[in-house]
Amino acid sequence: MKKILFMPALALALGSCAMMYAPMTYTLAKQPAGGALSSSGTVTTTRDGMTVMTSAMVSGLAPNTYYVAHYHVQGTASTDPCSSGGAPIMSSAIVGQSDAMGMLKLSGSVAAADVMNATYFNIHTAKDATGAPADAGVTCTSVKM
Repeated sequence: MKKILFMPALALALGSCAMMYAPMTYTLAKQPAGGALSSSGTVTTTRDGMTVMTSAMVSGLAPNTYYVAHYHVQGTASTDPCSSGGAPIMSSAIVGQSDAMGMLKLSGSVAAADVMNATYFNIHTAKDATGAPADAGVTCTSVKM
């Protein structure tokens, strides 16, 4: 009898270790460094117990250009997360190149513990394929982890 009761309890305990949270979708807004760009898009985050998967789709960017995206913690320059000047969480960096039409698709994952204090996600023009930011960010959205 003990074995019969033990197996369902074990399955329940193990199942909770890989708990998936509902995906969250955020809308990106243009930042001042975006200049003449007419960027728009979304960021979707999906979290399991240990990892946050992030995907972004953005249009209206410069064609054939490298971009780098990452989460930031809240800064002190403003109560608006995207204007706060918070420090980037470099372990969350995702680098990609827009296509000939200025469309950018990014996808990456990071340890959930690294981004639990993130308050925003933004995308910068990158200097090159290494992902070194070339500006303060062209598009941004606040996030809640």
